[in-house]
Amino acid sequence: MSRRLPHGGSRIDRSRPVTLVVDGVPVEAYAGDTVASAILAGDHGIVSAGIYTARPRGIMGIGQEEANAFVQVTSGAGEPLALATAVEVYDGLAIERVAGRGWLADGPDPSRYDLTYAHAEVAVVGGGLAGLRAAAAAARRGARVILLEDQPVLGGAAEGLSEVAALAAELAPNPLVRMLTRTTVTGSHGHRRLVAVQRRTDHLGPAAPTGVARRRLWQVQAGEVVLATGAQERPMVFADNDRPGVMLACAAADYVSRFGVLAGDRAVVWTAHDAGLYAALELAAAGTRLVSVLDVRDRVASELARRFAAYGTRVKCGAQVVGTDGDADGRLTRVHTRSLDAGGEVHSYDVDLLAVSGGFNPAVQLFSHHGGRTRWSPEVAGFVPDCATDGELSVGGAAGDYTVIERWRTPLTAPETHFCADVADDEADRVFLDPQRDATLQDLRAAHAAGLSSVEHVKRFTTIGTAADQGKGFGVLAVGVLARELGRPIEEVGTTTYRPPLTPISFGVLAGRTRGDLSDPIRVTALHDRVSHAPMEDVGQWKRPWYFPRDDEGIEDAVRRECRAVRTGVGMMDASTLGKIVLQGEDVGVLLDLVYTNLFSTLAVGKVRYGLMCGPDGMVLDDGTTARLSEPEWMMSTTTGNAAAVYDWLEELLQTEWPELDVRLTSVTEQWSVVAVAGPRSREVVAAIALDLDCSAEEFGFMQWRETTVAGIPARIMRVSFSGELAYEINVASWYGAALWDAVAAAGASWGITPYGTEAMHVLRAEKGFPIIGQDTDGTVTPYDLGMAWAVSKKKTDFIGRRSLQREQMHVPDRRQLVGLVPVDGSSAIMEGAQLVAHESDLRDPPVAMHGHVTSSYLAGAGGPFALALLDGGSEREGEVLDAVDDLVPVAVRVTGPVSYDPQGQRRDG
Repeated sequence: MSRRLPHGGSRIDRSRPVTLVVDGVPVEAYAGDTVASAILAGDHGIVSAGIYTARPRGIMGIGQEEANAFVQVTSGAGEPLALATAVEVYDGLAIERVAGRGWLADGPDPSRYDLTYAHAEVAVVGGGLAGLRAAAAAARRGARVILLEDQPVLGGAAEGLSEVAALAAELAPNPLVRMLTRTTVTGSHGHRRLVAVQRRTDHLGPAAPTGVARRRLWQVQAGEVVLATGAQERPMVFADNDRPGVMLACAAADYVSRFGVLAGDRAVVWTAHDAGLYAALELAAAGTRLVSVLDVRDRVASELARRFAAYGTRVKCGAQVVGTDGDADGRLTRVHTRSLDAGGEVHSYDVDLLAVSGGFNPAVQLFSHHGGRTRWSPEVAGFVPDCATDGELSVGGAAGDYTVIERWRTPLTAPETHFCADVADDEADRVFLDPQRDATLQDLRAAHAAGLSSVEHVKRFTTIGTAADQGKGFGVLAVGVLARELGRPIEEVGTTTYRPPLTPISFGVLAGRTRGDLSDPIRVTALHDRVSHAPMEDVGQWKRPWYFPRDDEGIEDAVRRECRAVRTGVGMMDASTLGKIVLQGEDVGVLLDLVYTNLFSTLAVGKVRYGLMCGPDGMVLDDGTTARLSEPEWMMSTTTGNAAAVYDWLEELLQTEWPELDVRLTSVTEQWSVVAVAGPRSREVVAAIALDLDCSAEEFGFMQWRETTVAGIPARIMRVSFSGELAYEINVASWYGAALWDAVAAAGASWGITPYGTEAMHVLRAEKGFPIIGQDTDGTVTPYDLGMAWAVSKKKTDFIGRRSLQREQMHVPDRRQLVGLVPVDGSSAIMEGAQLVAHESDLRDPPVAMHGHVTSSYLAGAGGPFALALLDGGSEREGEVLDAVDDLVPVAVRVTGPVSYDPQGQRRDG
């Protein structure tokens, strides 16, 4: 017998029939069906069995609130204990019904698991009406939005409303909005960080019926989080409440509208909420005969009650279901009811569907994952968010606001808090408070008898709420029953602690592929649209332009041209990725003196100073510049790759070593866009757009900064140089970054301003002997090894690494030191990583003594190819000829000083 209606079903495609195999038996379905809807349509009501009792169980819900219908997927990759309401049917999908336990496949997993990252100013969890409204509001104010929806379609309980379609159409073409369906947010981990699992759909199409699962794990960082997770319908309990044929009322109605499936021909509807009455009317309109409609409340709205006359029935107020009977297979055949008045009138009805609705539970699990507290709301008859965490807002059903749902648009009669029918002791073992765990009212009473009153203790004693659904279906109901057994208000009993994951996550997803674009978060600057036409290089997690080719230029020609422009004219580059940390407090100077090798506390406001940072072992950790913005405020610049490590290091020191210091740190790397303007003509370019600034060398000297206006944009300009040329770094708020780039390009057009990338930047800095920490150092290099003894203060009594730097071993003459190299023939390339050995060594007679290695190498130097290297005793070996060996191919090189161009630094001031 088929329960599929001849028409209707917004989610199914009747032109695409598919076959689901259940325990080896084919079941006809349509594309768009879930396993649950296909089983209901085929009248295969029994979908699982109790893990301990082996009692038959049927489908009860339609979403995450489902507590019975967990199945074993045996086709394709296979999946244990998959939620039948979430598994989408495809042709050839095979499942087996299970008794509370699944099993792992014993062969290789052909599935594809990916990991990716996303950043947004606003993350909206839930694509129902409330979530769409929130996403649209954020998008209209220009925010970057990511919307994550568990279902395949948007709308949630308001699916099909014209407003849903209108909002979706508004959001879809917006380039600032990303909408992900089939994406379940499984955890909210504080600081507005979300973890979500996306179910890819490659195996659902007619051309790819392979059944190989594809899952993607999303790590989402947001500025604000809007939880529009909706609400989950709550059952009510009674003796034998677990029979196949007992369903949630709104779920039964939704199977009609979404899948064209009628869950029963003859039904009793029992509710404590107006939504259950609306669901009853929807079932009746679809063809279900309403044998009886019961409501535990004393009265319901008269205009709503009158609508039942058209279906030959009426609403019986003050009544409850007290038990059920079933056939030999356990399917529902009869419902027993009793009035709540003194007479206790009893009735029994022959039916195949019992639809119940005890109200709704706001879906507060994600809100609670990182400490959000809830409170009981008598008006909502549910636990609602109470103390919101920073940057997070609950809306719609998740906040107890149910007015966004179409079937509840009529003003609601206040819902009755009704969880359980009156149950005698001899029936308590058949009143199930967690069907998946086979936990009953008898178990709860046993916990109470043992002296347990804490909801957390009772949970562990009874295992209620510990199954795969984590109590989403029956958890709050069990709390209500416990409160009644204890004789205490439910608000006093409270809920158990909700913990991630919200839904189960496979280990395959957690160990997803991390290669290519999936290997790390991709970070781009606010200038990315202006420079993304260039080949990109990964620097840390940032995408940076490598070089800017013209026409058919290769990298060598492009880099030579860019370097020449900076040496002879003017160039510009996006320098936004350098780490930027604001330090505030009275003791910032004290901290900087401790973490840098040179003295910073004497730095005057308006000045900038270069500094080296060492670890306790005396090895160079990072370098950069720090500007003093005011007496208590400083701005530290770090290398791009070490920004997070330096910030963590400073935080650790402040929290564990020097907590008494008055210092506060704020990472502002992404809040500032920086355009570096470098070259002999850079002063003219900056003067052309900073009209209020005196750019002369006398008024704006090296290692100074000024606040001014650049092309009408508030800006901070630093007179620092990583190229060794006259240079300015213009800092503006990131949302002005693109405008700044355009203004600099326009102002420099008459001087032939040339964008340059990271490769030219490296050539220019290497010519001046400026090391890159982490490339020209390897964790064994001291400031002395870099020839930077001038950066180690002799005035300070202490700094991190000072004691290590005083050790004799740090000053032995054969330490590896930074040197320059040039090819003896003047033209050969020197390979990075090449090992340095004695000239004309016999490479065929190992071992060959290695004297050092090449750390950086470039072809586009002002005098031709050159390199930097770490060489044993390098400072005393200038002029010596060695071989740089790569893949057993030697290149004769001559040792030079590390500065190969403008050794006196005369070009720095123009």
